[in-house]
Amino acid sequence: MKPENFLPDDYKPAESEPFMNARQLEYFRRKLLVWKEELLEGSKETLVDLANSSRNLPDVADRASEETDRALELRTRDRQRKLVSKIDAALRRIENGEFGYCDRTGEPISLKRLDARPIATMTLEAQERHERSERVHRDD
Repeated sequence: MKPENFLPDDYKPAESEPFMNARQLEYFRRKLLVWKEELLEGSKETLVDLANSSRNLPDVADRASEETDRALELRTRDRQRKLVSKIDAALRRIENGEFGYCDRTGEPISLKRLDARPIATMTLEAQERHERSERVHRDD
C-alpha cells in the first residue's frame, strides 16, 4: 500500500499541514470519486425509471404531469452529467499537481471552500470578481 493511500476514516485536511500534501490530495481524490459514483448511480436509476414508466395514460392531466416530471428529471440528470465532467477535470488536476490552486491567480484555494466544493477552480475572491464581471457584461 502506498503511503499516500493510507488515510484514516476521520481525516480532515487542516490548515496546519503543508498545502496539498499527499494526504490532502488523497482525501479530495476519494471525495471526488465517491461523489462521481453517487451521481452515476443516480443516472442509472433514472434510466431504469424512465424505461419502466413509459405508459400510455388516458387522462390528459396525468399524462402532462408525467411528462413534466420526466422533463424535470432529465434536466436534473443533464446538470449532473456536466457535474461529472467537472469532477473528472478536478481528478485530472489532482494527477497534474494543479488541484487546489486558483486558475486565475495561482493562489491556494481555501481548504474550507475545497471541502464544500471540491470542483472549485477559483478562490472565493476570484470567483466573486468573475461573477461580477459576468453580470456587467450580461447587462450590455
